[in-house]
Amino acid sequence: MRIADAVLLLVSACLCAPNAPAQVTGVPPQCPDWLIAPGTYRASLVSEDSGKAIRMQNGLLSRALRLKPNAATVDIRNLVTGEEYVRAVRPEALLRINGKTVAVGGLSGQVEQGYLLESWLDALKSDTAAFQFAGYESGPTAAPFPYRKKRWGPDAPWPPPGKSLTLRFRHASPALAGIDVAVHYEMYDGIPLVCKWIEVHNGGTVPFRLNAFTSEMLALVEPHWSLDAPGIWDRYNIHVESDYAFFGMTVAQANKTAYWTTDSSFTSQVHYELGTPCLLECRPPLGPDVDVAAGETFTSFRTFELFYDSSEQERRSLELRRMYRVVAPWAMENPIFLHLTSIEPDIVRRAVDQCVEAGFEMIILSFGSGVNMETDDDSTIARMKALADYAHSRGIELGGYSLLASRHISPADDVINPATGHTGGALFGDSPCLGSRWGIAYFRNLRAFIERTGFDILEHDGSYPGDICASASHPGHRGRDDSQWRQWKTVTDFYKWCRGRDIYLNVPDWYFLSGSNKTAIGYRETNWSLPRDRQILLGRQNIFDGTWYKTPSMGWTFVPLVEYQGGGAAATLEPLADHLDAYQAHMAQNFGSGVQACYRGFRLYDAETTRAAVRQWTDWYKAHREILNSDIIHMHRPDGRTLDCMLHVNPALPEKGLLMIYNPLTRPVTETLTVPLYYTGLTGSARIRREAGDARTFALDAYGRTEITVTVQPQGRTWYTIE
Repeated sequence: MRIADAVLLLVSACLCAPNAPAQVTGVPPQCPDWLIAPGTYRASLVSEDSGKAIRMQNGLLSRALRLKPNAATVDIRNLVTGEEYVRAVRPEALLRINGKTVAVGGLSGQVEQGYLLESWLDALKSDTAAFQFAGYESGPTAAPFPYRKKRWGPDAPWPPPGKSLTLRFRHASPALAGIDVAVHYEMYDGIPLVCKWIEVHNGGTVPFRLNAFTSEMLALVEPHWSLDAPGIWDRYNIHVESDYAFFGMTVAQANKTAYWTTDSSFTSQVHYELGTPCLLECRPPLGPDVDVAAGETFTSFRTFELFYDSSEQERRSLELRRMYRVVAPWAMENPIFLHLTSIEPDIVRRAVDQCVEAGFEMIILSFGSGVNMETDDDSTIARMKALADYAHSRGIELGGYSLLASRHISPADDVINPATGHTGGALFGDSPCLGSRWGIAYFRNLRAFIERTGFDILEHDGSYPGDICASASHPGHRGRDDSQWRQWKTVTDFYKWCRGRDIYLNVPDWYFLSGSNKTAIGYRETNWSLPRDRQILLGRQNIFDGTWYKTPSMGWTFVPLVEYQGGGAAATLEPLADHLDAYQAHMAQNFGSGVQACYRGFRLYDAETTRAAVRQWTDWYKAHREILNSDIIHMHRPDGRTLDCMLHVNPALPEKGLLMIYNPLTRPVTETLTVPLYYTGLTGSARIRREAGDARTFALDAYGRTEITVTVQPQGRTWYTIE
């Protein structure tokens, strides 16, 4: 039985010409494939049409901006598929200043909104009411905040190499004199990705209020046309997200700024009521409604636009994961850590010693341990510093847990519900406002605690979820309309501060683009109270599903060494020596996927046999660490009926692939697997080795596939390395 046919990657081995349209879904026509050889594609800026336009391009994507008589995007083209995205010209941004909306750039006079002919461009006019193009600068990309790699992780440059372009705009109106707008673009090497953000500078003598902004507006070719409303419109072959993200462990849940709206000016669209969602607007859901004082500059969130070259799920997933590897390299750091449930000095020191013996690298003083990172008590801080010093002396990092939201502080400090004028009704019920006096003191104390103790890690639970606060007395915001922006700035400025100090951030929300290292892989917490055998298979499903839109390093899973969420003895691994098979099964699937777990308990081992087993798995993981932290090809989801398997691939490594296979059944299983090795970069043949056995040469077909026959013992696992 062949179990991988449903996900075979129909990819030709560069048999097609560059820029030719794809003939088969999932087949990238560009040669070489940028997911295998990204170094081929370098970003550049080209002046066109005698200085009337400028084009950013990297061999995969191009974005052209007309500069005369005003600046506007007139062309976005996927150079892999040949697809054009822009059907009509829009401003480069919209600002609402002191209650009045004004465009930044843009060209008017395009009569037909369904497509844009190059011959029309010279006839387009500038809107005199808009901010006018005043010049541009270009150069290399720049880091939005500092980062250096401290822990194990793949080497990645920061900032991502590429080219930057900044367009400058000014306004002729006396009411807007002195307000300068900069629209920033970055295009990166080796990936069809653009980043865009705006800055608004007050060069005048009086403040103004920026009520709202739209930092990106694209009239895009519709991916789905329908005469009547279809219920659900087909999605664009584009991924759009920004660092203005909160309240979610997935990008889809946390994405707050990408709005696909209708375009009433597009009167030739097929939908009879002009309801096609074919206009992309990137804007905050509320506000920011901030005052910009004389001499100050407002900086928007950053929007990332990734242009897929395929509709095939695995390839799109690989492209998204590549984006995170490029723009959030800190999220590739992947230490092995213990969730310690006590702060008693003897227990902490013993845990440190066990981490050294077992090959673990980090301890997080967990919820329920008694750690309090928001205190300013000198004696408490001294005790925690002593524990950190001991951990550091043995080469182990130490940090702790702090709960931010989802708790009640006081009527004066909690979020005020705009609908009622009272506390309550926040996303977590009651929650503190980060702009309250308590919120300001909390972050001040957290910074001081980290600096004074030398803690290396913060697990920041219940991070800011986007609550709107109607209080008019909190010192950190003025009222309802600026409260969301101010609170987001507070928490993300803190995370960037942590990133600059090499603090590892476990945050169960999507703050990756603001400096967070890891979030949950995605699981139901009460499932860890189920019997051990059910936890194991469900945990492997969580890993399989959670790595479609995260790299292995971006998500944590869980191992209940002690009882968690109930379940009693049947759910718990302690005493560890008595349940060593289940303990090893957890480690095998966690280390085998590259997904680290919160091993929650008061020790890692309770006997020499347990210590040896833990050390065996950490040593195995570290021996294959690079490939296990590489991208995953999802071959067969765990279903409890047959073998399930995941394939790690990386064409840049000597060990180009590692195939993990698990048998959930209570009998041996023999299967013939079709293994898709295209993304290993190998062609013609591959050398494949089972565990420590001898390597055998297998022929690959034109799509990079081969077949292997495997037998896996009852409830066992095995692995193959590919060279």
